[in-house]
Amino acid sequence: MAYEQITSEIDGNLLVLTLNRPERLNAWTHKMNRELSDSIIQANDNPDIGAIIITGAGRGFCAGADMRDTFQSNLDGDSERATGWVNLLRESKPVIAAVNGVAVGVGATMILPCDIIIAAESARFGFAFVKMGVVPELASSHLLVQRIGFGKASEVCLTGKLYSAAEANEFGLLNHLVPDDELMDKAKSLAREIASNPSPQLRMIKKLLSENGSETDLDLVQKREGEALAIAYRSSEHKEAVQAFLEKREPDFRK
Repeated sequence: MAYEQITSEIDGNLLVLTLNRPERLNAWTHKMNRELSDSIIQANDNPDIGAIIITGAGRGFCAGADMRDTFQSNLDGDSERATGWVNLLRESKPVIAAVNGVAVGVGATMILPCDIIIAAESARFGFAFVKMGVVPELASSHLLVQRIGFGKASEVCLTGKLYSAAEANEFGLLNHLVPDDELMDKAKSLAREIASNPSPQLRMIKKLLSENGSETDLDLVQKREGEALAIAYRSSEHKEAVQAFLEKREPDFRK
């Protein structure tokens, strides 16, 4: 697929995806969603890619849905939904959102399934669905509560207020808040640290966190963990980790 609304760049063992409609503050479209999904699927099939970073071109991350491409097309009866995004990100290799500038509406909810959220000091966040007469999507009514708690999730969704990066960091939306000129360095450094770990186990851990994060049946939690451990114990990556420890060297999970 030739990409028109994103760029896809391989940087060592990382894939950097950039939303690329800077003249529209990278407003989300169905085409952009298809291009992002296609690139992530390809990265998941590429053994040389260890982690994925999503960021935005220009002075914004994503200013929400493109008014004509989404809201007007819905009113005209020509709707298309961003199905599959949440499952794709939760089942994929580790994904880091590097938020530069404004992230509003779908620009804010699309990053919630990411594993890590890093923001520049100039970033701003708004879950302003109520102001458009709609409701949150992309499982954000679940994921936002998991990330920041019921009380704060209620406030940010019911007011539709725009929050500074410092405020978002204070109420727990972010993993890291950094100066603007350090955003990509921080994202790549953390992505490479994660990508140095064995890929199959990274994805198994993501699956466990997704399934068990709000599970109340602790027997089921332990059953899932036990099943994953049984697979991990038989893996070449586990054998390499043990051997490397005994030989007092760093493990090589890519050989």
